Amino acid sequence: MNQTLLIELLTEELPPKALEKLAASFAQTIGDELKKMQFAPADAEATVYASPRRLAVQLADVAALQPDQKISRKGPAVAAGMKDGQPTPALAGFARSCGVDVSALSTMSDGKQDVYVYESVKQGQPLAAVLADVVALALKKLPAPKLMRWGSLDVQFVRPVHGLIMLHGDAVVPGEVLGLHSGQRTRGHRFLSEGEVTVANADAYARTLHESGKVVASFDARRELIRHKLAEAAARLNATIAAPEALFDEVTGLVEWPVVLEAGFEAEFLRVPQECLILTMQQNQKYFPLLDASGKLMNRFLLVSNLETADPSFIVGGNERVLRARLSDAKFFFEQDQKARLDSRLPRLANVVYHNKIGSQLERVERLQSIAGAIAHELGADAALAARAAYLAKADLVSGMVGEFPELQGVMGMYYAQFDGEHAEVAAAIEGHYHPRFAGDTLPEGKIATAVALADKLETIVGIWGIGLIPTGDKDPFALRRAALGVVRMALDADLDLKALLNIVAAAFPAGKLSATVADEVFGFMMDRLKNFLAADYKGDEIDAVLALSPSRLAEVRAVLSAVAAFKALPEAAALAAANKRVKNILKKAEGEVGAVNPALLGEAAEQALFAAVEQLAPQVDDKFAARDFAAALTQLASLRAPVDAFFDGVMVMADDAAVRNNRIALLARLAGLFNRVADISLLAE
Repeated sequence: MNQTLLIELLTEELPPKALEKLAASFAQTIGDELKKMQFAPADAEATVYASPRRLAVQLADVAALQPDQKISRKGPAVAAGMKDGQPTPALAGFARSCGVDVSALSTMSDGKQDVYVYESVKQGQPLAAVLADVVALALKKLPAPKLMRWGSLDVQFVRPVHGLIMLHGDAVVPGEVLGLHSGQRTRGHRFLSEGEVTVANADAYARTLHESGKVVASFDARRELIRHKLAEAAARLNATIAAPEALFDEVTGLVEWPVVLEAGFEAEFLRVPQECLILTMQQNQKYFPLLDASGKLMNRFLLVSNLETADPSFIVGGNERVLRARLSDAKFFFEQDQKARLDSRLPRLANVVYHNKIGSQLERVERLQSIAGAIAHELGADAALAARAAYLAKADLVSGMVGEFPELQGVMGMYYAQFDGEHAEVAAAIEGHYHPRFAGDTLPEGKIATAVALADKLETIVGIWGIGLIPTGDKDPFALRRAALGVVRMALDADLDLKALLNIVAAAFPAGKLSATVADEVFGFMMDRLKNFLAADYKGDEIDAVLALSPSRLAEVRAVLSAVAAFKALPEAAALAAANKRVKNILKKAEGEVGAVNPALLGEAAEQALFAAVEQLAPQVDDKFAARDFAAALTQLASLRAPVDAFFDGVMVMADDAAVRNNRIALLARLAGLFNRVADISLLAE
């Protein structure tokens, strides 16, 4: 009889940030294995449970006995199986490997020939015979790199394990995993539950834990409960919650019976930049800061307790004392940092190693100044302001606040620059130059911030790449891929020549420090990142056609891609793309330098017509290209289909006469040059 299967592993407190991933992996492996063994149907539903002290999975419609397995093994061909009425060695060996006599084999056709076949039925195994091994396999596959041992047992897991439930319906499935024998008893909440909890039936697991154990077993249900309770509490205060999704997940992994409480801190701490206060509340204490209607931090916050009590004042008071100490540290560092101007900290950067092959952070700052100034000039922005922002951009790295909270680099520099009376764009650029910090993050606002951000990321990529530390596989310790993607995103919106910028950046380093080809290599690296970024919105062949010309001004790339997509939709596009591919192959094989077309050597009517069409169209395409009207430039090429088709139908390019042959190759080179003004059309050919 098919019934619900429940497996629970009772542990000590699991890592909260990894809990959801551990539970998903545990359930996935168990479900997959049981379906593969045909204990459960392919569409059987699995329910995942995870709390700080347990991983569990509930799988519906599981059989107690595996269906019998029909085994069919194909052997040698019938034609080669017997010789002179006796089995050949191949047939005899096949029968022996099956454990039967040759007479027990049957024959069948495999579609090509008749072959010997051994067929048998393997009796299905009971669930108890395989379940412990399935659970052990699921534990081995968990994404938990650090394992531990406990007690005198020679077993390992991410945390000590104290209980195992394997329940099929209301029957315990006997088995041993990690030195524990299966049963149907578990433990509820560490403080709110009274003694052990007996799970009478696999279907009653969540309800039993909730009612008798004070545990919300489902990770998803617990997270939504926390979210709902927090929203209710925030609404009572006319506030909004300032918390990333990761904080909801982490807190869900810390509690089994969530209780939301309100607490507060002294208003005097609000004089400290709110980013500092929010960070310490979220990161150190796992609290939920509250913002008022204007987005300003309130001196009230919410916390999620794992303990329900009639008088929560002790819990609230204890958390407030802990937070007060944290905020006092932040206030102290902030006040101490303001006693020195930001620019007075620069000399200390000489003692901060950036990389031993390319100098200190102070030497880096000097490079950033010149690079940012040059980029600002290209953007039409104030080069002096950009250089000043670059000069101050890393000064907060040696401040007390950033030393305590490294995540606030840039943010504190902005506040200190404002406090020192620096230009508003300079202060904003100090914070903005770290953007985008991750995929999907906002770009820096304003040309000054963009100039410093590009300088910072390009200097990192060129410098690190230039000393040979190139990303390989999944290894990218200096996050060059992320920095390159940030550059690509900014360059797509800014009218800059990327190749020229890379040469400027490479020249900012002392002679001989970097490889001579670093600018070209990094440009290729950037093109790879650009291709990946564009793949979400454009087709692969269109991207390849555009990037084949190595466009240096990325601000035009999207317009060119749109033009290529429009050209590709034309009825003439497929034929022209195929012709261009043919031209490309011919030119690859051409020997020597291709010269100019000599009209006097054009003897065939088809080549004369193609030459005339190209010469007539070239100025028009050039004008449209110069006006950056890429769509019109490509659309005009459609008129060449007829003369191109006629040329290939009626003209032998590789003529015996060398002069005629070279002249026709020159004509094709002229044609290819016209086609490739915007993109490599040949790459659109199927």
